[in-house]
Amino acid sequence: MRSDKTKRGLERVPHRALLHATGLSRKDLGRPFIGVATSFTDLIPGHVGMRDLERFIERGICYGQGVPFFFGVPGICDGIAMGHLGMCYPMALREIVADIIETVCNAHQLDGIVCLTNCDKITPGMLMGVARLNIPAIIVTAGPMLGGRWNKRKLAFVHDTYEGMARAKKGDISMQELSCLEIEACPGQGSCQGLYTANTMACLTETMGMSIPGCGTALAGSAKKRRIAEASGERIMELVEKDIKPRDIITKKSLENAIVVDMGLGGSSNTVLHLMAIAHEAGIKLDLKTFDKISKSVPHISNIEPAGTYLMEDIEYAGGIPAVLKRLKPKLNNVLNVNGQKTFDIADKAVIYDEDIIRPFNKAYHKQGGIAVLYGNIAPNGAVVKQSGVSKKMMKFSGRARVFNREEEAMKAIMNKKVKSGDVVVIRYEGPAGGPGMREMLAPTASIVGMGLADSVALITDGRFSGGTKGPCIGHISPEASAGGPIAILREGDVIEIDIPNRKLNAKLSNQEITKRFKNWKPVEPKIKTGYLSRYTRLVTSADKGAVLK
Repeated sequence: MRSDKTKRGLERVPHRALLHATGLSRKDLGRPFIGVATSFTDLIPGHVGMRDLERFIERGICYGQGVPFFFGVPGICDGIAMGHLGMCYPMALREIVADIIETVCNAHQLDGIVCLTNCDKITPGMLMGVARLNIPAIIVTAGPMLGGRWNKRKLAFVHDTYEGMARAKKGDISMQELSCLEIEACPGQGSCQGLYTANTMACLTETMGMSIPGCGTALAGSAKKRRIAEASGERIMELVEKDIKPRDIITKKSLENAIVVDMGLGGSSNTVLHLMAIAHEAGIKLDLKTFDKISKSVPHISNIEPAGTYLMEDIEYAGGIPAVLKRLKPKLNNVLNVNGQKTFDIADKAVIYDEDIIRPFNKAYHKQGGIAVLYGNIAPNGAVVKQSGVSKKMMKFSGRARVFNREEEAMKAIMNKKVKSGDVVVIRYEGPAGGPGMREMLAPTASIVGMGLADSVALITDGRFSGGTKGPCIGHISPEASAGGPIAILREGDVIEIDIPNRKLNAKLSNQEITKRFKNWKPVEPKIKTGYLSRYTRLVTSADKGAVLK
């Protein structure tokens, strides 16, 4: 066993003494040591129920004759961090999580690890960590939240809070109704109810084979989720015994499967960053062109919030990710998962219980997948849009640039009704280094929708968007403004041309004009000059590289 390095031999007497001090018996020292990385915290709705799941993971490990060791991983709720300094931290947290997994498991030479996670950057951080570490590992995601209920209708976090806020500002709903939405939209534990980043990553983790079947959509607080947690604890012991490691599971083909499901479901655009970062840690080459190529060949078969009306609970009741695999089987590779099964075996045994929630190809919501990658003189290295959330009217759009150097400036203009029909809101200096941390622009995008401008105003940024974003919102513009990308020299009134079907994003400027403007451009000072974020700013790479650290 790998852990023998800490517990076998005469020279390990001091080590064993310390292990005995934790309560271990001599018998325990002969068993595999299994880490349980838990991101339990009272701060995040998606994580408050993890104490319960920890018990079941522990039970499974003990049933399998392993010794569980729990250690903590920090968590941030993107929704609570949104719209202020806090949003500089979630992407940066992803790297911390990966580093913690590597550090603890290598320092203690653990034989295997179960990662208990749920929300946005924590799940990819754990996947990055286990891919880098490459010891037997399994991921347990804690599950999506149930939809809220009020006045005989189903509620979802983004639609009924962020968009609700703007609708109240516009006068479409009363402050009393907004107050009811605020208290009822999120009824309890779990990741936010739509196909936002947390739930998208849970689904893709299951798809690529790092969670056991059913884990991605099993609801938070359910008995099914408890059983999955216990089964994951038992299964890690078999992975250790057979020496099946993450890089046996996370391969180019399994990552392609994840992209196929992402496109079919219409998932969060953040997954582009995360899958590239996971691939980087696993030593696999994955670029933006792969996402766009797959998107053009995979139909969008499910209509989940925020672009649609269904919630994650509906996907679960329709058959979960196994049913999605069944539908998308012609587009998938037959690869191994942590449960010892192959993709096609899971797909063949699955049942699709609702043909509208998981549609056949000939009745797909869109002919192409959820994400498109655009290029042009604003984004020479690429930009990303969640095209499944864009209306047909806005797939091609030309408008006047309204330029802001910070999210807060744009948000103030939107809420004060200074953004008008025909505008293209440009938010720059919000990229991986410039933000820093590539802040999410959910508040501005949801406010544009809430103000009734979704079909007449576009937004482009070198920052990123929440999985809750819908409408013509183009992010990840690379190179970013702080690195001297062309978005840095855009001016008020410039004509911006968006052509999603033809994958183009251009400013109506000549090459000579762009060159002339750059002669007067100077890099801006870093926004944060101390602490972790100052180091992150110096080390982080571009969005088109997954925003990984150098």
